[in-house]
Amino acid sequence: MSVMDISITPILGSGIRYAVPLVLAAMGGLMSERSGTVDIGLEGKMLISAFTAATVAALLSADGSTMAPLLVMTLSVLAAIAASTFFALLHGFATISQKSDHVISGLAINILASGLTMFLGHAIFKQGGQTPLLNDNLRFTRIVLPGAEAMKDIPFIGPFYSQVISGHHLLAYVAVLAVAVTAFILFRTRLGLHIRAVGEEPNAVDTAGLSVNRLRYTALLWTGFMCGMSGITLSMAQNGGFVREMSAGMGYMALAAVIFGKWKPWPTLLACFLFGLSTALSDALSGRSIAGVQIPSQFFNALPYILTVILLAGFVGKSIAPKAVGRPYVKER
Repeated sequence: MSVMDISITPILGSGIRYAVPLVLAAMGGLMSERSGTVDIGLEGKMLISAFTAATVAALLSADGSTMAPLLVMTLSVLAAIAASTFFALLHGFATISQKSDHVISGLAINILASGLTMFLGHAIFKQGGQTPLLNDNLRFTRIVLPGAEAMKDIPFIGPFYSQVISGHHLLAYVAVLAVAVTAFILFRTRLGLHIRAVGEEPNAVDTAGLSVNRLRYTALLWTGFMCGMSGITLSMAQNGGFVREMSAGMGYMALAAVIFGKWKPWPTLLACFLFGLSTALSDALSGRSIAGVQIPSQFFNALPYILTVILLAGFVGKSIAPKAVGRPYVKER
């Protein structure tokens, strides 16, 4: 089959779904970086929250359980957010309170999450680090919006509405709301003004009588919450359980999207969609030929990561980061 047989609307819909965990994690990373904290530990927080959500759901719904599925899902979501937030605060303790190197701390978070999820997964379920598959009533399934079925046969508008706008799980729509909320907090509230100020001139913030450390910890709480939602998307929406290393570098992609989006919410959303679209394209193009030439599927599988490297190489030097990002603040005496 050739690339000419590909329909664009299903690819756009898949691109949106692939972008959801990236968007949620990127909004968390954006908030922490605007406060002055470099957070390459997004990957680890996504991983630990994905594992926690699937594990709690599997344990609470085990044979003999009479707990309602909605309650199981609620407790799983809360546990996942708590685990991610704990890792975010752990990163804050290392970088804000102890003045440690931000990159090393983030890498430590990622390594800890990777090893911990494999160890606990094997110890609890004896399935090589994986969790049991979750039933559909314990997952965020796709939602069909009103009128999607009736409009699907209308040329262009129908397929776009039914396959691109409709048909996503709840967290896809939550991700768009998260972008709007992040933008509102950062640019329309006093707290957002303080967070942006502490990422630019922490000395001025301290002089004004505000706590630099408290503001940076506050930003990390949002990071933990957003990464928790991102991990939940992986194990309870896109998949029906946890698989080892299932984040697969998405945390790094989310951070690349923040840089490409110049630390602004809406451009970051577009960058995440670009990554999601590249993943959808790799799925659609895999096994197809281009101009009669069969391209190895491994090339298409590598497309999202190639795009990440290209964007970072081309835009890191051109994007202007917050002035104080990555610099420990030492209070003047």
